[in-house]
Amino acid sequence: VQLQASGGGLVQDGGSLRLSCAASGRSLGSYVMGWFRQAPGKEREFVTAISWNSGATFYADSVKGRFTMSRDDAKNTGYLQMNSLRPEDTAVYYCAADSGMGFWSSSYYYSPQKYSYWGQGTQVTVSS
Repeated sequence: VQLQASGGGLVQDGGSLRLSCAASGRSLGSYVMGWFRQAPGKEREFVTAISWNSGATFYADSVKGRFTMSRDDAKNTGYLQMNSLRPEDTAVYYCAADSGMGFWSSSYYYSPQKYSYWGQGTQVTVSS
């Protein structure tokens, strides 16, 4: 599975961006998809994840109400709509995927170690 993240850029405080994560190599219809981010000097952190059937979506507290994750399995693509962006959202955003086998607890969605496939990252910069 190869993942290609895109859609990052420079936006002002309060602005919006939509990230895309296009998958190739196989269908991700049965896969968990997630987004993580890493700011300079910080560890990679969980942003959001969605279950294989879109039945469950998880968000970090810092982005709840502002970010929305979705997926279009017909296009083999996941999306991250980011609204009301803040300077502290500045980071490289990575999309990730996993078969989900072994995701026995919702806590697994939050752990980057549980994801087998990663995109290359896309830079999001929010200016104040």
